Amino acid sequence: MRRPALYSSSRPARPAAADQPGPAAAEPQPEAAAAPVRKRRFGISASSPALLWSAILLLGVALAMSLALRPMPRKLTQEDINAAVLKTMETKVMPSEYSRAYENVRPAVVRVVSYVKKSRLKDAESKLANKTAKPKPLGPATTDQTGESDEVENGVGTGVVIIDKGVILTNLHVVHGADHVRVVFYDGLEADATITGVQAENDLAVLQAAKIPDDLIAATMRSTSDLGPGDKVMAVGFPFGIGPSASGGVVSGLGRVFRSPEGKQEMKNLIQFDAAANPGNSGGPLVTMDGEVVGIVTAILNPTSARTFIGIGFAVPIENAASAAGLPPF
Repeated sequence: MRRPALYSSSRPARPAAADQPGPAAAEPQPEAAAAPVRKRRFGISASSPALLWSAILLLGVALAMSLALRPMPRKLTQEDINAAVLKTMETKVMPSEYSRAYENVRPAVVRVVSYVKKSRLKDAESKLANKTAKPKPLGPATTDQTGESDEVENGVGTGVVIIDKGVILTNLHVVHGADHVRVVFYDGLEADATITGVQAENDLAVLQAAKIPDDLIAATMRSTSDLGPGDKVMAVGFPFGIGPSASGGVVSGLGRVFRSPEGKQEMKNLIQFDAAANPGNSGGPLVTMDGEVVGIVTAILNPTSARTFIGIGFAVPIENAASAAGLPPF
């Protein structure tokens, strides 16, 4: 029987051309033919520009449709705003008008303390006891405190900073006759003060503090031209040395006239108000609900022997008060 041929898996080495008999070596064979081009399907090549632009167009259409189908935010209406405001008012306690006014003016309110020599204190007390029971200025809250020095505290009033360099307005009767004046600012800083100006016809005095807080803020003053009866106002000061204290009320009238208890002085064009004021409030600011100063509290009317408030207070309009410090009118 004939045996099948056996094939080795190794390829025998090709003999060198020089070793092959015959004429010159065979010429090199041409490179293998390029792979056949892939046939187009449906007549369009995969790299065709038309196919690319079609894909871009489809993507653009899909993006436009997704934006069109997205729900647009609802327009905010006045009813929505009203509902939000009402909800806030129901869930959050808002500060009162008086509270906001107090916070605005408080940094400019100062305590004014007058001192006299001990030798003069007894004379002052005697004069105070002999006064008749007539309407009288608030005056500083008197005290009988004595110290180791040769001066004694005579009373406490109020002042308001109108220029942030330490210029303070107060009542003349708060510092009149004082041998020494000190002021206490809102942050507790104490400083000596000197009287730099006087407007006696309006019971006003201008003080200059020897030192001031670094962040001292002056009060904002407002014209009384649009002030009218019924407008809300607040008096801030140190009644009987207690404070700073705030009391609210309304403007009772304008252009009022007040005559001093002794009848020696008559002040005109005053603001009448019903916010509680007592001895020690003198020189303090009368402010609007914006915390802007419209007057300087100067007197109360009490036909009894008591020097307390019964509902009628007077303030010098800020136009007159500012002119005492050399500030131009509104």
